[in-house]
Amino acid sequence: MKRLMLLAIAALAAVAASAQTTEAFPSYIQVNGRAEKEVTPDEFYLSIVIDERDSKGKISVESRQRDMIAALKRVGVKVDKQLKVANLSSEFFRKKTSVATAKYQLQLGSAAEVSAVWQALDELGISDVSILRVTHSEIDRYKEEVRVEAIRNARQSAATLAEAIGQQVGKCFYIYDSNSSVVPTLYNNKAVMRGAGFMDTASEEIAGDEALDFKTIRLQYNVQAKFVLE
Repeated sequence: MKRLMLLAIAALAAVAASAQTTEAFPSYIQVNGRAEKEVTPDEFYLSIVIDERDSKGKISVESRQRDMIAALKRVGVKVDKQLKVANLSSEFFRKKTSVATAKYQLQLGSAAEVSAVWQALDELGISDVSILRVTHSEIDRYKEEVRVEAIRNARQSAATLAEAIGQQVGKCFYIYDSNSSVVPTLYNNKAVMRGAGFMDTASEEIAGDEALDFKTIRLQYNVQAKFVLE
């Protein structure tokens, strides 16, 4: 009899321990959520380099700068707000010191503006123009939208899988925000110029009214989440 009582006590203890374990570690489902969005850029940053050596020293950087500013104003650029000096360098030419190279950063608001500026600079013989980056003025807001959509996608995936086995998802008790990435968009500047008709060839003319075709900015979010199964 004593032995039977000990066995019964041991069985009850095992059941209690199992219940506590189940309560501490409930059944759950782990899923990944993903979302992405493509955004048309509305901010374009160009690098412009004026080098005195391009004219073999015949035209000073200061003179070319004045011509550049005048040309930019003609195509509607607000120079005081959109153009910044990035760097100036000086070199000695015989007995005098002169600015030999000037680098600028220009911010534009549309592909059409980029096209117009590129043509204007090309006509001045300023060919060292490159795309630094493209972005959107409200990129942070779009990032948050995609982030929220990723966790919603995770919950929907969990609900679909739980329903398949006759259960429902409960509270989410774990979220791992793995990344918030903007997929980089790389541009081959020569290809962009060629696409807009700005590459000098013997048989082609500059197509100044043709807007550049920029790629969209792709936002991507991935999250991992765990939901209680009910």
